[in-house]
Amino acid sequence: MSNNTQGKKRRRTVEYGRWGYFFIAPFFIVYLFFQFIPLISTLYYSTLKYTRRNLQETISFAGLKNFADLLGITEGERAYMLTYLGNTLIIWTFNFVPQIIISLLMAAWLSDTKVKLKLNGLYKCVIYLPSLITAASISVLFHSLFSAQGPITMTLKNLGIISKNFDFMSSVGGTRGIISYILFWMWYGNTSLLLISGVLGISPDIYEAADIDGANSARKFFSITLPLLRPILMYVLITSLIGGLQNYDIPALFNVSKTGLIGQPNDKSTTLTMYIMRLHASNDGKAAAVSVMLFIITLLVSCVLLYTMRDKDAEQARKEEKAAHKAAKMGIIQEDK
Repeated sequence: MSNNTQGKKRRRTVEYGRWGYFFIAPFFIVYLFFQFIPLISTLYYSTLKYTRRNLQETISFAGLKNFADLLGITEGERAYMLTYLGNTLIIWTFNFVPQIIISLLMAAWLSDTKVKLKLNGLYKCVIYLPSLITAASISVLFHSLFSAQGPITMTLKNLGIISKNFDFMSSVGGTRGIISYILFWMWYGNTSLLLISGVLGISPDIYEAADIDGANSARKFFSITLPLLRPILMYVLITSLIGGLQNYDIPALFNVSKTGLIGQPNDKSTTLTMYIMRLHASNDGKAAAVSVMLFIITLLVSCVLLYTMRDKDAEQARKEEKAAHKAAKMGIIQEDK
Protein backbone atom coordinates (compact mmCIF):
# COMPACT_ATOMS: atom_id res chain seq x y z
CA MET A 1 0.00 0.00 0.00
CA SER A 2 1.37 3.38 -0.96
CA ASN A 3 2.09 6.18 1.47
CA ASN A 4 -0.62 8.36 -0.13
CA THR A 5 -3.29 5.74 0.57
CA GLN A 6 -2.19 5.42 4.21
CA GLY A 7 -2.26 9.21 4.59
CA LYS A 8 -5.83 9.40 3.24
CA LYS A 9 -7.00 6.73 5.70
CA ARG A 10 -5.41 8.57 8.59
CA ARG A 11 -7.16 11.78 7.54
CA ARG A 12 -10.53 10.00 7.42
CA THR A 13 -10.14 8.78 11.02
CA VAL A 14 -12.42 10.69 13.44
CA GLU A 15 -10.74 11.76 16.68
CA TYR A 16 -13.52 11.24 19.18
CA GLY A 17 -11.34 12.20 22.14
CA ARG A 18 -11.41 15.90 21.33
CA TRP A 19 -15.21 16.01 21.70
CA GLY A 20 -14.76 15.47 25.40
CA TYR A 21 -13.25 18.94 25.67
CA PHE A 22 -16.41 20.44 24.17
CA PHE A 23 -18.59 18.66 26.74
CA ILE A 24 -16.54 19.83 29.74
CA ALA A 25 -15.96 23.34 28.38
CA PRO A 26 -19.30 24.81 29.68
CA PHE A 27 -18.38 23.92 33.27
CA PHE A 28 -14.98 25.59 33.07
CA ILE A 29 -16.40 28.67 31.34
CA VAL A 30 -19.11 29.10 33.99
CA TYR A 31 -16.61 28.40 36.78
CA LEU A 32 -14.18 30.97 35.36
CA PHE A 33 -16.70 33.82 35.18
CA PHE A 34 -18.89 33.05 38.21
CA GLN A 35 -16.44 31.42 40.65
CA PHE A 36 -12.76 32.01 39.89
CA ILE A 37 -12.88 35.67 38.85
CA PRO A 38 -15.18 36.63 41.81
CA LEU A 39 -12.79 34.74 44.12
CA ILE A 40 -9.80 36.74 42.89
CA SER A 41 -11.75 40.01 43.14
CA THR A 42 -12.80 39.10 46.70
CA LEU A 43 -9.14 38.59 47.62
CA TYR A 44 -8.43 42.07 46.26
CA TYR A 45 -11.36 43.77 48.03
CA SER A 46 -10.38 42.12 51.34
CA THR A 47 -7.26 44.31 51.42
CA LEU A 48 -9.16 47.60 51.03
CA LYS A 49 -10.63 49.97 53.62
CA TYR A 50 -13.67 52.12 52.88
CA THR A 51 -14.08 55.43 54.73
CA ARG A 52 -17.01 57.83 54.48
CA ARG A 53 -16.59 61.53 55.24
CA ASN A 54 -19.00 64.31 54.29
CA LEU A 55 -21.00 61.95 52.09
CA GLN A 56 -17.85 61.04 50.19
CA GLU A 57 -16.31 57.60 50.20
CA THR A 58 -12.57 57.09 50.08
CA ILE A 59 -10.84 53.79 49.44
CA SER A 60 -7.39 53.05 50.84
CA PHE A 61 -5.16 49.99 50.93
CA ALA A 62 -5.36 48.24 54.31
CA GLY A 63 -3.28 45.14 53.64
CA LEU A 64 -3.85 42.48 56.32
CA LYS A 65 -5.37 44.92 58.84
CA ASN A 66 -8.91 43.75 58.04
CA PHE A 67 -7.94 40.18 58.93
CA ALA A 68 -6.20 41.30 62.12
CA ASP A 69 -9.28 43.28 63.16
CA LEU A 70 -11.59 40.31 62.56
CA LEU A 71 -9.41 37.98 64.64
CA GLY A 72 -9.20 40.50 67.49
CA ILE A 73 -5.43 40.92 67.08
CA THR A 74 -5.67 44.68 66.65
CA GLU A 75 -5.96 46.56 69.93
CA GLY A 76 -9.52 47.65 70.66
CA GLU A 77 -11.09 45.17 68.22
CA ARG A 78 -13.19 42.17 69.25
CA ALA A 79 -13.04 38.83 67.46
CA TYR A 80 -16.67 38.84 66.35
CA MET A 81 -15.86 36.47 63.53
CA LEU A 82 -14.76 33.73 65.93
CA THR A 83 -17.96 34.22 67.93
CA TYR A 84 -20.13 33.82 64.86
CA LEU A 85 -18.03 30.87 63.70
CA GLY A 86 -18.82 29.22 67.04
CA ASN A 87 -22.55 29.91 66.57
CA THR A 88 -22.40 28.39 63.09
CA LEU A 89 -20.61 25.23 64.22
CA ILE A 90 -22.97 24.70 67.16
CA ILE A 91 -26.03 24.93 64.91
CA TRP A 92 -24.42 22.60 62.34
CA THR A 93 -23.40 20.02 64.96
CA PHE A 94 -26.87 19.75 66.49
CA ASN A 95 -28.25 19.43 62.97
CA PHE A 96 -25.78 16.94 61.49
CA VAL A 97 -25.36 14.42 64.33
CA PRO A 98 -29.04 13.37 64.49
CA GLN A 99 -29.28 13.72 60.70
CA ILE A 100 -26.54 11.17 59.96
CA ILE A 101 -27.82 8.75 62.63
CA ILE A 102 -31.42 8.82 61.40
CA SER A 103 -30.31 8.71 57.76
CA LEU A 104 -28.17 5.62 58.36
CA LEU A 105 -31.07 3.87 60.08
CA MET A 106 -33.46 4.86 57.29
CA ALA A 107 -31.00 3.68 54.64
CA ALA A 108 -30.52 0.32 56.35
CA TRP A 109 -34.28 -0.11 56.82
CA LEU A 110 -35.42 0.95 53.34
CA SER A 111 -32.74 -1.07 51.55
CA ASP A 112 -33.07 -4.28 53.58
CA THR A 113 -34.37 -7.05 51.31
CA LYS A 114 -35.51 -9.16 54.26
CA VAL A 115 -37.87 -6.48 55.57
CA LYS A 116 -39.80 -6.39 52.27
CA LEU A 117 -41.31 -3.02 53.12
CA LYS A 118 -44.43 -2.19 51.13
CA LEU A 119 -44.70 1.22 49.43
CA ASN A 120 -40.93 1.61 49.64
CA GLY A 121 -40.91 4.29 46.95
CA LEU A 122 -43.60 6.27 48.77
CA TYR A 123 -41.50 6.41 51.94
CA LYS A 124 -38.53 7.72 49.96
CA CYS A 125 -40.68 10.44 48.38
CA VAL A 126 -42.14 11.48 51.73
CA ILE A 127 -38.78 11.83 53.51
CA TYR A 128 -37.42 13.84 50.58
CA LEU A 129 -40.35 16.29 50.36
CA PRO A 130 -39.15 18.73 53.11
CA SER A 131 -36.05 19.58 51.08
CA LEU A 132 -38.33 20.91 48.30
CA ILE A 133 -40.00 23.51 50.54
CA THR A 134 -38.50 27.00 50.44
CA ALA A 135 -36.50 28.18 53.43
CA ALA A 136 -38.64 31.32 53.79
CA SER A 137 -41.86 29.29 54.12
CA ILE A 138 -40.39 26.94 56.71
CA SER A 139 -38.89 29.80 58.75
CA VAL A 140 -42.19 31.69 58.88
CA LEU A 141 -44.10 28.49 59.73
CA PHE A 142 -41.84 27.48 62.62
CA HIS A 143 -41.68 31.04 63.93
CA SER A 144 -45.47 31.06 64.12
CA LEU A 145 -45.57 27.64 65.78
CA PHE A 146 -42.95 28.43 68.46
CA SER A 147 -43.64 32.10 69.13
CA ALA A 148 -44.80 33.19 72.60
CA GLN A 149 -48.46 32.64 71.65
CA GLY A 150 -47.81 29.92 69.09
CA PRO A 151 -49.83 26.67 69.20
CA ILE A 152 -46.89 24.40 70.04
CA THR A 153 -45.60 26.76 72.75
CA MET A 154 -49.04 27.06 74.35
CA THR A 155 -49.60 23.29 74.17
CA LEU A 156 -46.28 22.59 75.91
CA LYS A 157 -47.12 25.16 78.59
CA ASN A 158 -50.58 23.67 79.19
CA LEU A 159 -49.07 20.19 79.52
CA GLY A 160 -46.55 21.49 82.04
CA ILE A 161 -43.56 20.48 79.91
CA ILE A 162 -42.20 24.05 79.88
CA SER A 163 -42.79 26.89 82.32
CA LYS A 164 -45.46 29.52 81.75
CA ASN A 165 -42.82 32.22 81.26
CA PHE A 166 -40.68 30.29 78.80
CA ASP A 167 -40.22 31.78 75.34
CA PHE A 168 -38.36 29.96 72.59
CA MET A 169 -37.52 33.25 70.89
CA SER A 170 -35.74 34.64 73.96
CA SER A 171 -33.98 31.36 74.78
CA VAL A 172 -30.54 30.69 73.29
CA GLY A 173 -30.94 26.93 73.47
CA GLY A 174 -34.52 27.10 72.20
CA THR A 175 -33.68 29.24 69.16
CA ARG A 176 -30.57 27.27 68.23
CA GLY A 177 -32.42 23.99 68.79
CA ILE A 178 -35.31 24.95 66.51
CA ILE A 179 -32.97 26.18 63.76
CA SER A 180 -30.99 22.93 64.01
CA TYR A 181 -34.20 20.90 63.89
CA ILE A 182 -35.43 22.78 60.80
CA LEU A 183 -32.16 22.06 59.01
CA PHE A 184 -32.28 18.43 60.11
CA TRP A 185 -35.89 18.05 58.95
CA MET A 186 -35.14 19.66 55.60
CA TRP A 187 -32.05 17.64 54.70
CA TYR A 188 -32.21 14.21 56.36
CA GLY A 189 -34.26 12.89 53.41
CA ASN A 190 -31.60 13.95 50.91
CA THR A 191 -28.88 12.35 53.06
CA SER A 192 -30.96 9.16 53.41
CA LEU A 193 -31.31 8.81 49.63
CA LEU A 194 -27.56 9.26 49.16
CA LEU A 195 -26.85 6.56 51.72
CA ILE A 196 -29.50 4.27 50.20
CA SER A 197 -27.77 4.56 46.83
CA GLY A 198 -24.51 3.62 48.52
CA VAL A 199 -26.04 0.59 50.23
CA LEU A 200 -27.62 -0.60 46.98
CA GLY A 201 -24.18 -0.40 45.36
CA ILE A 202 -22.81 -3.04 47.76
CA SER A 203 -22.71 -6.51 46.22
CA PRO A 204 -25.48 -8.79 47.61
CA ASP A 205 -22.99 -11.69 47.56
CA ILE A 206 -21.22 -10.14 50.55
CA TYR A 207 -24.42 -10.14 52.60
CA GLU A 208 -25.24 -13.69 51.48
CA ALA A 209 -21.83 -14.86 52.64
CA ALA A 210 -22.41 -13.12 55.98
CA ASP A 211 -25.81 -14.84 56.32
CA ILE A 212 -24.18 -18.23 55.70
CA ASP A 213 -21.67 -17.44 58.46
CA GLY A 214 -24.57 -16.64 60.81
CA ALA A 215 -24.05 -12.89 61.13
CA ASN A 216 -27.01 -10.95 62.50
CA SER A 217 -28.29 -7.62 61.17
CA ALA A 218 -26.26 -5.51 63.60
CA ARG A 219 -23.03 -7.34 62.75
CA LYS A 220 -23.63 -6.95 59.02
CA PHE A 221 -24.38 -3.24 59.47
CA PHE A 222 -21.22 -2.45 61.43
CA SER A 223 -18.87 -4.88 59.66
CA ILE A 224 -20.07 -4.60 56.05
CA THR A 225 -22.37 -1.65 55.44
CA LEU A 226 -20.53 1.08 57.36
CA PRO A 227 -17.00 0.27 56.06
CA LEU A 228 -18.18 0.04 52.45
CA LEU A 229 -20.16 3.28 52.81
CA ARG A 230 -17.02 5.25 53.67
CA PRO A 231 -16.84 7.15 50.33
CA ILE A 232 -20.52 8.16 50.55
CA LEU A 233 -20.18 9.09 54.23
CA MET A 234 -17.13 11.21 53.44
CA TYR A 235 -19.05 12.99 50.67
CA VAL A 236 -22.04 13.59 52.95
CA LEU A 237 -19.87 14.87 55.80
CA ILE A 238 -17.85 17.28 53.66
CA THR A 239 -20.81 18.67 51.71
CA SER A 240 -22.85 19.01 54.90
CA LEU A 241 -20.03 20.84 56.66
CA ILE A 242 -19.55 23.20 53.70
CA GLY A 243 -23.28 23.89 53.65
CA GLY A 244 -23.30 24.34 57.43
CA LEU A 245 -20.48 26.88 57.36
CA GLN A 246 -22.32 28.81 54.64
CA ASN A 247 -25.71 28.53 56.36
CA TYR A 248 -27.71 31.72 55.91
CA ASP A 249 -31.37 31.49 54.94
CA ILE A 250 -32.97 29.76 57.96
CA PRO A 251 -31.10 31.72 60.71
CA ALA A 252 -31.55 35.00 58.79
CA LEU A 253 -35.33 34.54 58.57
CA PHE A 254 -36.30 32.71 61.75
CA ASN A 255 -35.53 34.93 64.74
CA VAL A 256 -33.80 38.21 63.87
CA SER A 257 -34.09 41.77 65.14
CA LYS A 258 -36.18 44.37 63.34
CA THR A 259 -33.02 45.89 61.89
CA GLY A 260 -32.23 42.47 60.41
CA LEU A 261 -29.19 40.15 60.29
CA ILE A 262 -28.78 40.10 64.08
CA GLY A 263 -29.76 36.65 65.29
CA GLN A 264 -31.76 36.74 68.49
CA PRO A 265 -31.39 36.42 71.38
CA ASN A 266 -28.32 38.55 72.02
CA ASP A 267 -26.67 37.78 68.68
CA LYS A 268 -26.40 34.06 69.61
CA SER A 269 -27.97 32.73 66.39
CA THR A 270 -25.96 34.93 64.02
CA THR A 271 -23.95 32.87 61.52
CA LEU A 272 -20.83 33.78 59.56
CA THR A 273 -22.74 34.47 56.36
CA MET A 274 -25.14 36.76 58.23
CA TYR A 275 -22.10 38.63 59.52
CA ILE A 276 -20.76 38.91 55.96
CA MET A 277 -24.05 40.39 54.75
CA ARG A 278 -24.11 42.79 57.70
CA LEU A 279 -20.62 44.06 56.85
CA HIS A 280 -21.47 44.19 53.15
CA ALA A 281 -24.48 46.39 53.88
CA SER A 282 -22.10 48.91 55.49
CA ASN A 283 -19.83 48.73 52.41
CA ASP A 284 -16.89 47.52 54.46
CA GLY A 285 -13.87 45.66 53.07
CA LYS A 286 -14.06 43.36 56.08
CA ALA A 287 -16.96 41.55 54.43
CA ALA A 288 -14.59 40.33 51.72
CA ALA A 289 -12.02 39.45 54.38
CA VAL A 290 -14.54 37.27 56.22
CA SER A 291 -15.43 35.59 52.92
CA VAL A 292 -11.77 34.83 52.26
CA MET A 293 -11.29 33.41 55.76
CA LEU A 294 -14.45 31.31 55.37
CA PHE A 295 -13.05 29.94 52.11
CA ILE A 296 -9.73 29.09 53.84
CA ILE A 297 -11.49 27.42 56.76
CA THR A 298 -13.67 25.37 54.42
CA LEU A 299 -10.66 24.32 52.36
CA LEU A 300 -8.58 23.32 55.39
CA VAL A 301 -11.40 21.38 57.04
CA SER A 302 -12.21 19.56 53.80
CA CYS A 303 -8.57 18.58 53.31
CA VAL A 304 -8.30 17.32 56.89
CA LEU A 305 -11.47 15.24 56.53
CA LEU A 306 -10.31 13.82 53.20
CA TYR A 307 -6.98 12.84 54.76
CA THR A 308 -8.37 11.34 57.97
CA MET A 309 -11.17 9.41 56.23
CA ARG A 310 -9.02 8.04 53.40
CA ASP A 311 -8.99 4.30 52.74
CA LYS A 312 -5.71 3.32 54.40
CA ASP A 313 -5.90 -0.32 53.26
CA ALA A 314 -6.32 0.64 49.62
CA GLU A 315 -3.53 3.20 49.93
CA GLN A 316 -1.21 0.59 51.47
CA ALA A 317 -2.11 -1.88 48.71
CA ARG A 318 -1.26 0.70 46.05
CA LYS A 319 2.09 1.41 47.72
CA GLU A 320 2.93 -2.30 47.88
CA GLU A 321 1.93 -2.76 44.24
CA LYS A 322 4.03 0.21 43.23
CA ALA A 323 7.01 -1.10 45.22
CA ALA A 324 6.65 -4.57 43.67
CA HIS A 325 6.45 -3.08 40.19
CA LYS A 326 9.55 -0.98 40.85
CA ALA A 327 11.45 -4.01 42.22
CA ALA A 328 10.47 -6.10 39.19
CA LYS A 329 11.57 -3.32 36.87
CA MET A 330 14.94 -3.02 38.63
CA GLY A 331 15.37 -6.78 38.38
CA ILE A 332 14.78 -6.71 34.61
CA ILE A 333 17.30 -3.89 34.21
CA GLN A 334 19.93 -5.84 36.17
CA GLU A 335 19.33 -8.96 34.07
CA ASP A 336 19.82 -6.94 30.90
CA LYS A 337 23.11 -5.66 32.24
